[in-house]
Amino acid sequence: MLNATHEPLAVVAGRRALVLVLAGKAECVLERDGAEPVRAPSVALAVPAVLRLHRYVRVPYVATFPVTRAGVLRRDRRRCAYCRAPGDTIDHVVPRSRGGAHSWENCVACCVRCNARKADRLLAELGWSLPMPPAPPRRVGALRIGWGEEADPAWQPWLQTAA
Repeated sequence: MLNATHEPLAVVAGRRALVLVLAGKAECVLERDGAEPVRAPSVALAVPAVLRLHRYVRVPYVATFPVTRAGVLRRDRRRCAYCRAPGDTIDHVVPRSRGGAHSWENCVACCVRCNARKADRLLAELGWSLPMPPAPPRRVGALRIGWGEEADPAWQPWLQTAA
């Protein structure tokens, strides 16, 4: 669902999208490919893939997006920061036992093997380095909407302009 300014707002279920269109609160911008239209005795509607609200909705400011395991894995595209193998856990670059914070700048995706080898040591002690320093995701709203592998390909034009 897009705001009146074409800014991505949220993901809504197909049923909710149809109710918004029928109530005149939103318009269908892009129809779902290959979906059967929803039929009623007096109307047949296509299921929207993207819809836009007629009125602008003010979005409250969110200072930071919380650090979660799923968020870190999505940001790093499920690749280990140390060996580039598939990553299924997270690692604190500066271990929490040594004063490291649980933050976007200190957490990276990691494979189980590298996580066990690193344990509670610093990268300098192992002679390891990171190809690029971890950072918060560029677009917080895109994470909320479905950034990553779950995103519907039909949403890409709107997610790219929002980033």
